[in-house]
Amino acid sequence: MSNIVLDVKDYIGYVTLNRAEAMNAFNYDTLCELANVVESIRSNPEIRVVVFQGAGEKAFSVGADLKERKTLSEQEVRRNVYKIGEVFSSVEKLPQPTIAAMNGYAFGGGMELALACDFRIAVSDAIMGLTETSLAIIPGAGGTQRLPRLIGEAKAMELILTAKRMTADEAYHYGVVTKTVEREHFHQSVNEFANKILANGPIAVQQAKFAIKNGMNADLQTGLEIERKAYEITIPTEDRIEALQAFSEKRKPNFKGK
Repeated sequence: MSNIVLDVKDYIGYVTLNRAEAMNAFNYDTLCELANVVESIRSNPEIRVVVFQGAGEKAFSVGADLKERKTLSEQEVRRNVYKIGEVFSSVEKLPQPTIAAMNGYAFGGGMELALACDFRIAVSDAIMGLTETSLAIIPGAGGTQRLPRLIGEAKAMELILTAKRMTADEAYHYGVVTKTVEREHFHQSVNEFANKILANGPIAVQQAKFAIKNGMNADLQTGLEIERKAYEITIPTEDRIEALQAFSEKRKPNFKGK
């Protein structure tokens, strides 16, 4: 059975961390499988939004597989740390919008995967946090960099240095998650959020994400130039003409991603 499962339905790619018996922890094989799946998504025109989720009802992911970690040499630990950071960076760089559907516990690397996504939707009884300092290590898959960029340096320092375990409600108030949802409505809410994105022009959505992501790491004038170039890519598309036609005919546009 695969550790990572990809299902595609109605332009949504569902990536499932499929190790429910291990709380969807990341061993090296799982990281390699995830890397391959993410790369296959990148240029797949049938996937316009990506949802990352954990198998079962208990956990999104509790991070590194500590049972495996105990058996590894220092060199193998370094290999795993490099691999998980590399994979999560590839998630962050996907052109499609990404949603972490946090259906339960999300600790360490599991939380870092969620931070590499564009949006985080958490079930209301989820518990999460970057808890690595309690294990005498630090977040090593982007946590020390992505969390302060998301919520600010002081709040990120508080959460990382205290290894705080947050409730979903606390995570929402810190600004870590986009929204929280009761479990009985969770999957429906995730799909509704994804479909709000899908209702818009696929090329425009990807270019808007590109402009935001790259512009945030540049000065304002460079960011504005990035925005202009991203806009130019949308001008010759069939979808732009279809949007104007649909507006004049008072109907919903039928976007094809062309």
